[in-house]
Amino acid sequence: MKFNKVLCITLLFGGLLLSEVMMAQKRYQIGVCDWMVLKRQKLAEFKLARELGCDGLEMDMGGLGKRDSFDNKIRQPEMARLFRHTADSLEIKVGAVAMSGFYGQSFAAKQSWKWLVEDCLNTMQTMQAKVAFLPLGGCGKDWTEKNAIRKEIVFRLHEAGEMAAKRGMVIGIDTPLDAKENKKLLKEIDSPGIKIFYKFQTAVENKRDISKDLRKLGADNICGIHASNTDGVWLRHDKAINMPEIKATLDKLGWSGWLFVERSRDVTDVRNVKRNYGENVKYLKEVFQN
Repeated sequence: MKFNKVLCITLLFGGLLLSEVMMAQKRYQIGVCDWMVLKRQKLAEFKLARELGCDGLEMDMGGLGKRDSFDNKIRQPEMARLFRHTADSLEIKVGAVAMSGFYGQSFAAKQSWKWLVEDCLNTMQTMQAKVAFLPLGGCGKDWTEKNAIRKEIVFRLHEAGEMAAKRGMVIGIDTPLDAKENKKLLKEIDSPGIKIFYKFQTAVENKRDISKDLRKLGADNICGIHASNTDGVWLRHDKAINMPEIKATLDKLGWSGWLFVERSRDVTDVRNVKRNYGENVKYLKEVFQN
């Protein structure tokens, strides 16, 4: 009788732990950016993501340069079917679609911006993603003040946000602003289809306390997270990022969503994709899912 009682308690406790792990895995999902693991819109990205232990990945729209359109394979119906089939067969989700070309091109100046956004939304629909990533790095930093460039950015983002919202999607922007200024910007944009795609590297470079910044920004304003720093050391060894504290903050905020590894490669072995991203994905899963 005593043995049976102990066994029942053990099974109950084990079941509760398993349930908590499953809830954490559903709440926080971990992926990598395909352009950073050298698989930008390549079918092999799904196999690599599985080998790295990812739940999914952030797929890029393809190169942009000074062209009017992304080098987007998913625009071709046969390629779209092949990518969708490969992702499904390997059980790798596309958690977000990135317009990384705007790291180098100005969203405020690109004439074809509306077509590029539409192309991204179509790709998201094909790959069953609900979140897009739009960096504003190509706009420089002058726009952060009240001026003509900011006015144009706000106008374009409002239009893009409304396009996304009509399709049940969200575009997450990456800005150099802190939480207070990001909230002001979102209020100016005034569209439910635009949120912040939070980036740890930006916070670190601007000497911000990530947890404090996240609390000020609020869960409702965050649609995705780039959970990495610039290259130097793996996330596990990065003293600038207190990952357990960040996880506790996100828990308390009630946030859920995708965390993607963009960088944080070991600078002494920066070309070793599997070693760098495998270790970072493993660490994020240890913190956020176990």
